[in-house]
Amino acid sequence: MGLKQIDHGSKEYRHMVELRMQILRKPLGLTFTKEELDNERNDILIASFDEDKMLGCCILTKIDINSIRLRQMAVQKNLQGRGIGESIISFAETVARDKGYKILTMHARDTAIGFYEKFGYAIKGGQFEEVKTKHHIMEKKLR
Repeated sequence: MGLKQIDHGSKEYRHMVELRMQILRKPLGLTFTKEELDNERNDILIASFDEDKMLGCCILTKIDINSIRLRQMAVQKNLQGRGIGESIISFAETVARDKGYKILTMHARDTAIGFYEKFGYAIKGGQFEEVKTKHHIMEKKLR
């Protein structure tokens, strides 16, 4: 398994959009708008691969000089629970830290809170609804 940053608009990016669609949006009856995808142009796009097959992915979006947000974390359904998500989180944290960010934050679906807590993320504030699903803001200080 390899992890790397990918380019917006590339073939790999199209695979990333499809994976996110299958795991995160389609089950909720949602799609991506052109504007949402265009807004990812300046984001850090991260994916895990086994040869040419994308196993999982996430996006890092700058909030401010110190903070960056992890978004759209997805792992192939048949591969969940095999450490791929853990590898993606670790890689994303390293990339964020190397770029000088001090805090990694996210809007975590309530069903994923336990997963993120294992890696040192803590809930900040109350529950809210986003994309038809209950979420909490979670964050971690990067060292």
